[in-house]
Amino acid sequence: MKPVGAITRGTTNPNRLRRVDNFIAYRCSSLLTEAASPLVVDLGYGATPVTAVELRNRLAVTVRADVTVVGLEIDPVRVTAAQPYAEPPYLEFRRGGFEMAGLRPQVVRAFNVLRQYAEEEVAAAWSAMSASGAVLIEGTCDELGRIGSWAVVEDGVPSTLTLSARLASLEHPAVFAERLPKALIHHNVPGQAVHELLRALGRAWETEATPFGARQRWMSTVRRMRNDGWKVLDGPGRWRLGELTMPWPGGG
Repeated sequence: MKPVGAITRGTTNPNRLRRVDNFIAYRCSSLLTEAASPLVVDLGYGATPVTAVELRNRLAVTVRADVTVVGLEIDPVRVTAAQPYAEPPYLEFRRGGFEMAGLRPQVVRAFNVLRQYAEEEVAAAWSAMSASGAVLIEGTCDELGRIGSWAVVEDGVPSTLTLSARLASLEHPAVFAERLPKALIHHNVPGQAVHELLRALGRAWETEATPFGARQRWMSTVRRMRNDGWKVLDGPGRWRLGELTMPWPGGG
């Protein structure tokens, strides 16, 4: 089966995807726990397999010890280079793209993959990656994983948007604008839902200045968003981690 997609830049760093891995363990725990053979695909793991190794280790500890992670890359050189890190049957590396190399995972993580694609290509990629019935977590983050955002996609349709930040270094929520998923980044203009969301989040952050630290400020910011009528999902346990999850705001 010929891989579908294009080779990514391959940039990666240890712990870069810790935030989204934590979210996957939370959001997809029941799905993986109830599966007969839990399988997660890490699509486009990059020049080194470190984030795929970390994903397997985190899910094994927090969700299920026998979960299998398969890292897929289009570049055969990257697949060959990753083999010393494989731990069959629980961690494997194969050549593949949006077609999932014929696998039928319950969960797919595709991070910092679609940024290089045109927006009009996103819907087809989402549909391909979730064709097996998998829950797709697709998004982007900065090089150190301090700021990120991602969509939860099922059957090719996005349902939620999550914004996540390392609160100790968060100066203002405006920084999320640079790390929106590809389907939204060009919609951050007046009159578009994601633009209104980021404006409201920024206003709430500015209003909730406090001497008690960034975490308390973020918690107050999220509560203000909810009190102002925004549909905030999850609860304080997730907010404390620097997360805000809301229904998908359109675009894509």
